[in-house]
Amino acid sequence: MIEVAIEKRLGDFRLDTRFSVPNAGIVALFGPSGAGKTSIINAIAGLLRPDSGRIVLNGETLFSSAERIDIPPRRRGVGYVFQEGRLFPHVSVRRNLVYGMPKSRQAARIGFDNVVALLGLEALLARRPGALSGGEKQRVAIGRALLAQPKLILMDEPLASLDAARKAEIMPFIERLHGELHIPIIYVSHDMDENMRLADTLVVIENGRAAAVGPVEELTSRLDLQPLIGRFDAGAVIRATVAGHDLNFGLSELAFSGGRLKVARVGLPLGTAVRARIRARDVAVATRRPEQISIRNILPARIVEVAQDPERPPVMNLRLDIGREGEPVMLLARVTVRASRELNLSQGASVFALIKTIALDRRSYVPFGQTQADAGDSL
Repeated sequence: MIEVAIEKRLGDFRLDTRFSVPNAGIVALFGPSGAGKTSIINAIAGLLRPDSGRIVLNGETLFSSAERIDIPPRRRGVGYVFQEGRLFPHVSVRRNLVYGMPKSRQAARIGFDNVVALLGLEALLARRPGALSGGEKQRVAIGRALLAQPKLILMDEPLASLDAARKAEIMPFIERLHGELHIPIIYVSHDMDENMRLADTLVVIENGRAAAVGPVEELTSRLDLQPLIGRFDAGAVIRATVAGHDLNFGLSELAFSGGRLKVARVGLPLGTAVRARIRARDVAVATRRPEQISIRNILPARIVEVAQDPERPPVMNLRLDIGREGEPVMLLARVTVRASRELNLSQGASVFALIKTIALDRRSYVPFGQTQADAGDSL
């Protein structure tokens, strides 16, 4: 486990956060700019000394104000990838990579050649950082962090300064770190699309505190967290499997515990595990199964929670269970207060969730639990 329970006064801002997460997979710290995400990972790295509290990694205390323990950054076994890379501009990629490697080969669990191959750096070794693209610089920064033989990698919004094409270049490499090297990662981001694709566990940060901790699928479907996650893009994430392709009409089917979703063509082989993000604004609700309608996804559902949007009084937020009994799968819907009252949309009511196939576009689902190379064609 990674245990963080720290307090720190930074001017008018007070960091007071407590959470425990598995020391495995990718843990995403998610929240708006200024929420305290970077301060938290700086404290884990030893770059920021808390006023009080403790930080424990796999049973080893890195910091404890009560026990007067503060292990120096270089001895914490933590790799750090910054937003802008921070490479040495005057030396080659090769020399950037080997900086910080242990002198003893016996101490090197992760070999130079393995990292170069994993990150596709073979053609870049003789270049200097000035001749690299933004995506290439970040790959080198990740490689340098890996070669320091870390027990944990911290990534502070490593894709924030990149355009869409460079982000698409880097993401598969981050997935491969998780899938092939099994090094745990704490990943800072305010982009929910990145978290949906990469994260196993989500820590929602608000005003210096951990507002919620849990699996991505669980937290994205909670109504009380929608103000923090973002109302416009609010929606649930479900796990599914590619179960069929309709080549004649350019469609695919994603199977989950409650049935199947018809979506735009997914360029992935059958059996591929994916995460699908369904936005609340794309879900309609009916009290009877509609007929003669263009919407292809009509799913039996049960209303498990109803809440009026505090910032938009005409709007009601619904939490729906579209899974089978004993295997809940949560979905969010947004309707007007008038529609809610006229249809008597109350907790426990049986309804049908309606989702337009074209609402689930190529950005709505991503492979999960494997690299894109393993899964086949990209989305």
